[in-house]
Amino acid sequence: MEIRLPEKVHKIIETLMAAGCEAYAVGGCIRDSVLGRIPNDWDITTSAKPEKIKQLFSRTIDTGIKHGTVTVMMDREGFEVTTYRIDGEYEDGRHPKEVTFTADLEEDLKRRDFTINAMAYNEQTGLVDLYGGLQDIDRGMIRCVGEARERFTEDALRMLRAVRFSAQLGYQIERDTKKAIQELSPSLRRISAERIQAELVKLVVSDHPDYLRTAYETGITAQFFPEFDLCMETKQNNPHHCYHVGEHILHSMMQVEPDKILRLGMLFHDIGKPQTLTVDAEGITHNKRHAEVGEQMTMQILRRLKFDNDTIRKVTKIVRFHDQEVGVSPGAVRRAVNRTGEDIFRMLFSVKRADILAQSDYLRKEKLEKLSYIQVLYEEICQKHECMNLKDLAVTGTDLIALGIPPGKEIGRILNQLLEIVLEDPERNTKEELLRILTL
Repeated sequence: MEIRLPEKVHKIIETLMAAGCEAYAVGGCIRDSVLGRIPNDWDITTSAKPEKIKQLFSRTIDTGIKHGTVTVMMDREGFEVTTYRIDGEYEDGRHPKEVTFTADLEEDLKRRDFTINAMAYNEQTGLVDLYGGLQDIDRGMIRCVGEARERFTEDALRMLRAVRFSAQLGYQIERDTKKAIQELSPSLRRISAERIQAELVKLVVSDHPDYLRTAYETGITAQFFPEFDLCMETKQNNPHHCYHVGEHILHSMMQVEPDKILRLGMLFHDIGKPQTLTVDAEGITHNKRHAEVGEQMTMQILRRLKFDNDTIRKVTKIVRFHDQEVGVSPGAVRRAVNRTGEDIFRMLFSVKRADILAQSDYLRKEKLEKLSYIQVLYEEICQKHECMNLKDLAVTGTDLIALGIPPGKEIGRILNQLLEIVLEDPERNTKEELLRILTL
């Protein structure tokens, strides 16, 4: 099999080989090349020691020299070049206590996580596939290199990575690999929130976000996201729903584009339902205030997983407003935009549509028609540049102070009163009209 190496990767490998060393492109870049995908980055493995690598290239960075990794800079682009190595004992479930450099490519490939990531290539030797990576690609299988329990004991995050690769590629997890995850998933508690978060986001924005179900079934989510497990165990007996809460969440994630905020919004939109579950005399389930409760839970969970503040703000707002009714009049739409903020309001069309499509057929047509009508109203409001927030109001605090109103809370109160008038009747949003109102 021939793989086309980028010119800079070819040059690095050629330089190393010309110096009498072995060198190959390795790992995910080879997997993606075999799959016909464009790799995000190219890693190189070599028999050369770090000192030798640094001698051969004029610009290098000691990225992880203790573990044999040197970044070679080629025209401002960095490529990680790592010496063949054998990992020692993993004391923290992430890093080997020590590494031993080796001249044997097979030993280096043996320590890698999955067969599909343990292939190497250079133009002289061709593809090196010692552990059946190509066969597993053909079978659509995620399988550990060697003994699965050993690989997961070395780095527990590999269990979540197995599910993530499965979701990205649409592959199944091989039986023994899956069994090892079920046995060892509690060790994920030793992994930092930042590393968990990075893998979770990749899974959530993948082609198969519903494969989060596998993370639940193998005990993975129980270690860092037990609130989701509770959703997977909470039934919905309601005309609007045909799935239990967890399955509804998974189906809704599949109905929005693979955007981080939208997918996380769907993941969390009903997270408060188990805590707000009530059953009426007819056995119908209800979840009043689930959005309000879910907003607080979402904030706590996202903070626990070390998400950034912007993501937390947007996702919690989506959870808060995902179920809120919007009236079918221009004034109601303008007030709704003012309430949620324009960035969130625009996202809510995708969110609400995904929510509806993951429900039962009951009133689905009517719900979608109403949502489409509200979207038309919103687009017309935007085309007319009608005021929907204080920054678009024709008067400012400075104007009020010029009228003799002292700075302070009173300014804000008056501006909000004027905004209410304009939200109902946008034609009144002129400086003359608003100042006239104030003098009445």
